[in-house]
Amino acid sequence: MKLLFDLFPLLVFFGVFSVYDIFVATGAAIGASLLQVGWLKFAGRKVETMHWITLGAIVVLGGATVLFKDDAFIRWKPTVVYWCFAATMFVTQFVGRKTAIEYVMGSQLELPRNRWRFMNLSFGVFTLAMGFLNLYVAFYYGADLDPEIQQKHWVYFKVFGTLILTFVFIFVIMLFVSKDIKVKESQ
Repeated sequence: MKLLFDLFPLLVFFGVFSVYDIFVATGAAIGASLLQVGWLKFAGRKVETMHWITLGAIVVLGGATVLFKDDAFIRWKPTVVYWCFAATMFVTQFVGRKTAIEYVMGSQLELPRNRWRFMNLSFGVFTLAMGFLNLYVAFYYGADLDPEIQQKHWVYFKVFGTLILTFVFIFVIMLFVSKDIKVKESQ
């Protein structure tokens, strides 16, 4: 259920894009992100850093997309978000007592320090690479195609391709660290 909640703005974006255009879909995604964070605040739940970064990126870059009627801004949004996460991973790899991954997952899992660092560095490299991959698909893949078709390719990659790549990456990482994982019992 949490996964669907986290994907809510993306699902709204895709659903609206399927019926209208990227500008209406972007406006809907802005509204969905505001609704998502608003609901968390209203319910008294913690708004995760991911939600704040995504909200900031969609409001700024999505707002520029709608205001200037230029989809280049929204195409940059995943890269900006990925690179914010990558920067966080790389900084916490070398600064602080805990890595970003340990901070997020440490309450549920117990791992040796070297495994936390391996996972953190892996996620950092992955999100950095995903940012570059998004730029490639957004601006270069199918550049010889009709702009609407190129735009559709990017949207499908953003919605389905990135989700599949992320799930495969997480699966592979978990295979590497699974022998060292100890699940913490809830109290």
